[in-house]
Amino acid sequence: MTSAQAAKIDCELQYDLSGWSAFYKTASGAGIIRCNNGQTMKVKIRAKGGGLTFGKQTIEDGRGEFSEVHDIDELLGAYAQGGAHAGVVKSSGVSVVTKGEVSLALAGTGRGVNIGVDFGKFVISR
Repeated sequence: MTSAQAAKIDCELQYDLSGWSAFYKTASGAGIIRCNNGQTMKVKIRAKGGGLTFGKQTIEDGRGEFSEVHDIDELLGAYAQGGAHAGVVKSSGVSVVTKGEVSLALAGTGRGVNIGVDFGKFVISR
């Protein structure tokens, strides 16, 4: 393995996400991943889960920071998600989702009404 192959890169996600929940939470959106080695990728995002949750929410200009990887393609796939939230009109939140050794810290300010505890999957695809 050469030093170029072994080098790890830092990548960030910028995204918009909107969805609803009535016992079962679903949201979808789009984003772009940018890495410090110049790689970029437009992506689709889906979030699904269960638990006790009700509401409608939108996150605009959300940000995410990935743990270091060797290649941008390692960031695609399903991440495990869990968290608690409560908000009316505007709410901010940070959550961490993981996929094997890759983790993603998500932050964003949302609009809408939601209250509850949720869990599920956060999926990033092309």
